[in-house]
Amino acid sequence: MPSLSNTQLALLKQADVEFVHLSPDLIAQIAKQSDPKWLGDEQLLEFLQVCNALYRGGEPFISDADYDFIFLAELQQRHPQHPYLETVEPEAGFVGKTVALPEPMLSTEKSYSKSGIEKWLSRLEKAAENCNVDFSNLMIRATPKLDGYAAYDDGKTLYTRGDGRKGTDISRVFERGLKVGGNGERGQGAGEIVVSQTYFNSHLAEYFENSRNFQASIIKEKELERHALEAIQNDAAVFFPFTQLPAWQGTAAEVLADFDRIIETVYTLVDYDVDGVVFELVGNEQIKHYLGATRHHHRWQIAYKSNVETAEVIVLNVTPQTSRSGRVNPVAELTPTKLSGAVISRATAHHYGMVKELGIGVGTLIELTRSGLVIPKIERVITPAPPQIPEQCPSCGSALVWDSDYLYCLNTTQCPAQIENTIEHFFRTLANVDGFGGKTVEKLHASGINSVYAVYQLDMEKLQAMGFGDKTAQNLLDQLQRSRTEAIEDWRFLGAFGIHRMGLGNCERLLQHHHLLDIFKLSVEDVINIEGFAEKTGAAVVECLAKIEADFMQIYALGFNLIPTPLIAEQQQASSPISGKTIVFTGTMIHGKRDDMSKEAKRLGAKVGASVSGKTDFLVTGSDVGAAKTAAATEKGVRVISEEEYLALLG
Repeated sequence: MPSLSNTQLALLKQADVEFVHLSPDLIAQIAKQSDPKWLGDEQLLEFLQVCNALYRGGEPFISDADYDFIFLAELQQRHPQHPYLETVEPEAGFVGKTVALPEPMLSTEKSYSKSGIEKWLSRLEKAAENCNVDFSNLMIRATPKLDGYAAYDDGKTLYTRGDGRKGTDISRVFERGLKVGGNGERGQGAGEIVVSQTYFNSHLAEYFENSRNFQASIIKEKELERHALEAIQNDAAVFFPFTQLPAWQGTAAEVLADFDRIIETVYTLVDYDVDGVVFELVGNEQIKHYLGATRHHHRWQIAYKSNVETAEVIVLNVTPQTSRSGRVNPVAELTPTKLSGAVISRATAHHYGMVKELGIGVGTLIELTRSGLVIPKIERVITPAPPQIPEQCPSCGSALVWDSDYLYCLNTTQCPAQIENTIEHFFRTLANVDGFGGKTVEKLHASGINSVYAVYQLDMEKLQAMGFGDKTAQNLLDQLQRSRTEAIEDWRFLGAFGIHRMGLGNCERLLQHHHLLDIFKLSVEDVINIEGFAEKTGAAVVECLAKIEADFMQIYALGFNLIPTPLIAEQQQASSPISGKTIVFTGTMIHGKRDDMSKEAKRLGAKVGASVSGKTDFLVTGSDVGAAKTAAATEKGVRVISEEEYLALLG
């Protein structure tokens, strides 16, 4: 495969993607080999960022399947909670100032199996039960997942999706004659710029390498090529609002009963590139509001992408790996087998209870499955063999102990794997510091650095003595300083300590009810009284907090710039006219940014929603708000007020 073209290099520069850990030639080599196993974490992340920027800019360097099923899957396997997996993958940048989108354009949760859709429907059913709604009557809508260029049309401006919160004005595409698909009306919100497959194949394929390349060309500021202009004039290229997409609609029971036919039908509903099927709850704002959204996607919506392959494979060895929690996980080394476009040589065996029960060892014949972003897994054992179970920790040699189905190394203070994984997890979760990947941490530990606190005690002389060059050493010290001075949320800081059963969402939830330094005094009852914490989780959290308290206080005392999470109780007690009210902001505000207004409203005790529901108290409107939106809010009993009225209400 050739190296990056001049066009691709220019696109990366425009998107502010820099080569730090990779070179253009090395990127080409990685793409050719399609094997990310030998990449360091920083290299893997940089490769993903490069490929995403090129894909979004219409100059893809690898296939969508390779990106999803090989490289992104590798990051998910290594670090399931990596921030990159929880962010909206940004569209390529274009010339022009970025501006806040009228409302966030989140990504979509993805599933690569029917069982994933079943789990999503179970979440809907539980939400319906909690909202006293008859689940059997709820309607599910299935639409084609367009593989186009995401944008948002508020009726006046067309924005790129950008990072999901800020985009660039590309209204010029309408001035060039681009029409709106469906009913042809402007101002219908999110959608995608797409081109007819039939037209592309017959008129454009010889001029553009792929449809994304064409889609990007009509957005860029340069004058349109004749072929692109003709495609627009012939209505072959359009901005298609999601609300106008043709759809299948039915109950959850119908989805499960006729799943394969629904998928097959929806794929053929439009003459555009489709890379999946989007299932979403129709209407019922109460349940949508209840389910809410992560920082990445709405919980009432999911995309199904089919990519399942199986193969019969021989196990060559079962390799134990020690995690930062001390749990020893089995990895089955396999006869190299090609699945979903990648050569698979390893698969998780989940836990040693499974190894023991199913007979997984040298010579076991297994059925291997690879389904989308789900890492290769052992579907079933065809021919068992004597199970291969270690007696000692592969990292420190300590005796292992059983706890249910799991093997643990209890040598928490001296086990190299636990120490290195703990340090790397801390800096990766802070997400405001570079340079402390696996290789660097391994080198530090080899020189006697056994804790995060010890890392912060390093100086130039110590780093030089460990074999780091002057430039690298100074960069590491600068990054350590940056990690303390750059503002981060206190829930992210807490999450960096790797508390069992405490992902970033649970950390934020905990700190919405208790101040950071008070959490070490909490009882199990205090924790389980918080919505979302079960008894088992509460007990694990309290136990783990006790274990990390000394280390936490030592590191906290180094002086980090932490943004405190507002306490819900304090917000509710705030003596403001909007305390306890639910507010939705819409339109373009004159007196301040919507993000700032939302933060201020939360500080005054209000809840800020993303969309209007029956529980909304105020819809605060700026300029350029459609009459249909305000009328719909009024019908639900929501009080609609202008920005000026809202500010007057606050006094």
